Amino acid sequence: MSMLTQGFERSLNWAERPARISMERKARLKRVALRMLAVLTMGSVLTALIALKTAIYIWHLHA
Repeated sequence: MSMLTQGFERSLNWAERPARISMERKARLKRVALRMLAVLTMGSVLTALIALKTAIYIWHLHA
């Protein structure tokens, strides 16, 4: 058996198995992910506001 094809000959039992993660843990992970997304979004908005304020300041400085 070739080393390259060894993994393809195994059955795909992992695709048929039920998920091992509980519903409570899945819900908690989803809440954490949504909170992290909110924090990243707020950080992006804050960065955009700082860049806009800096651009306006430089624009008025050269005018």
